[in-house]
Amino acid sequence: MERLNSKLYVENCYIMKENERLRKKAELLNQENQQLLFQLKQKLSKTKSPSGSNNDNNLCSSSSGSGQS
Repeated sequence: MERLNSKLYVENCYIMKENERLRKKAELLNQENQQLLFQLKQKLSKTKSPSGSNNDNNLCSSSSGSGQS
């Protein structure tokens, strides 16, 4: 019984270490994702012109309109 407990304890420790490693990796990926999203929003806001917002609407209407043709 003690042997089984020791084996389960070691396995649990390994799982907790792996969990912490994956949590840190997920946090880094989330930070990277947030930075990329911020950069994308900056680029879009710089390239957008007053008629650019109309192009967004045209894209939506043309995709729904393509089914009607």
